[in-house]
Amino acid sequence: FFVAANGIVSAYLLLSLAFSFFHILRSSAQRTRLILMFFDMAMLVILTAGASAAAAIVYLAHIGNPNWNWFSFCRQFHSFCERSSGSLIGSFVAVIFMTLVIILAGVALARRP
Repeated sequence: FFVAANGIVSAYLLLSLAFSFFHILRSSAQRTRLILMFFDMAMLVILTAGASAAAAIVYLAHIGNPNWNWFSFCRQFHSFCERSSGSLIGSFVAVIFMTLVIILAGVALARRP
């Protein structure tokens, strides 16, 4: 789910780049800005859900659950755990950036007369 969520959000961001250039050239298109902001929020939800689901699995990989006899396998597969933790950090940084973009887009949309 993590890879699919990041792929969907990345594809959406590439497609929305064309709309962003359109808004730079034509600043009076507020309806499409509102639609773009709505889809930005939907992509933020997908990205957050994917990162959160992966965080739970990576937590189990690092810590394990001794009550259920799930032991930490990061001792054996150290490079996998480093890579998965790094990708999680990148994904949560993307969540923060998406949140900032949505807030800035909302402020810019509210300022337009």
